[in-house]
Amino acid sequence: MKIQFIGGAGTVTGSKTLIESNGIRILIDCGQFQGIKALRELNWEPLPILPSSIDFVLLTHGHLDHCGWLPRLVAQGFAGKIYCTSPTKDIARLVMLDSAKIQEEEAALANEGHYSKHEPAEPLYTIEQAQKVLSHFRIVEVGDSIPLDAEINAEFSNAGHIIGACSITLNIENKTLVFSGDIGRDNDPLVFPPVRPKKADYVFLESTYGNRLHPKTDTMLELETYINNTILNNGTLIIPGFAVERAQSVMYLLWQLRKENRIPDVPYLLDTPMGISVLDIFRANSKWHKLSPEDCNAMCEMFTMISNYQETIDTIYENRPKVVIAASGMVTGGRVLSYLEYYVGLASTTVIIVGYQAEGTRGRKLLQGDKQIKIHGKYYEVNAKILEIKGLSAHGDQLDLLNWLSDLQNKPKRVFLVHGENEPADVLRLTIQERYKYECTVAQMWQTVEI
Repeated sequence: MKIQFIGGAGTVTGSKTLIESNGIRILIDCGQFQGIKALRELNWEPLPILPSSIDFVLLTHGHLDHCGWLPRLVAQGFAGKIYCTSPTKDIARLVMLDSAKIQEEEAALANEGHYSKHEPAEPLYTIEQAQKVLSHFRIVEVGDSIPLDAEINAEFSNAGHIIGACSITLNIENKTLVFSGDIGRDNDPLVFPPVRPKKADYVFLESTYGNRLHPKTDTMLELETYINNTILNNGTLIIPGFAVERAQSVMYLLWQLRKENRIPDVPYLLDTPMGISVLDIFRANSKWHKLSPEDCNAMCEMFTMISNYQETIDTIYENRPKVVIAASGMVTGGRVLSYLEYYVGLASTTVIIVGYQAEGTRGRKLLQGDKQIKIHGKYYEVNAKILEIKGLSAHGDQLDLLNWLSDLQNKPKRVFLVHGENEPADVLRLTIQERYKYECTVAQMWQTVEI
């Protein structure tokens, strides 16, 4: 059996792991690369095998870096089945269509402004191509054994992280392979803690925060302080929010603070059409999260929901203090760019970063203290306060990842670390070897291993 890492190795984006066994090819996740140009350009490169030769895609969850290359895969000939949970299908649909829409719009802007090196600039994929993925989805239930072949079956188990997210156990050639997907936190405010595997011969574990422990600071107090300080200065507070999960988690905390009268009565706005649609997925999948239907409705009533882009423009030019959650979370696209074009140059503005920022993204650059950021071909001075709340990440930290391994009843032959930049992955490798005495390897892009 061959395992090849064709994404999500040495980086936290573009997750793709290929398994080949007795003529069957299975792809775990099919993510889009984000961040630095060298990674983004990989989205345009062909896979090392023909997409038409892949039999199945098993999707851990619906984030762009795990599902966002599916339209390219289908456009290039994939005709197989894509297995995932029902919430993951709904989220992946939103994410892919939103990604296609943004890419079409950015290509049009680049052609209009003549700032692309390509004439004409083209989107990575179109809305029509994203829609063609949907007929390939097959829904699975957590805990069911899914037969992929006479001697291959898969089982999905809750991974926390976001609604619908799962780890995947693959029983193949009398071996048990466990793919963690993205592991959530044991104490997430909205989703349940991840289910820990009991048996694995080989583990493929994400390592996003392999070198970090989430701070034990009071996240609600941080939010309260930053909001009150900004409003006192008649400023606008902008939270670039991942439309899936983090936007809803931030909404929940703001709702709690407002109920306790700890933050002022100003407009609170959710400006992400996809994030608004995800709220409908929350309502339809109550078994996947901790919010009651009543609490979900009460939380939503606090916020002004903005879907129409003209409403975004009107909101931007409203000269009054406000709190805005707008996608995207890594500031790579979406409505948040329109807010930053206007507000990032104002000293009264506060921008709060609340999730992982991949290398090369605008979010990472803001956190690094860059004094200028480039948006739609133009440079903007950064005079806003750039702050970070580390306690809001949807990813488990080093301790969560170590705990996820703690219920294994056998010693795996090897643990492969994926979905992490090299430094955090290597720190986690050493820690796993020290704590569990497991053989542990950091996966490298394009590497093929035989097991």
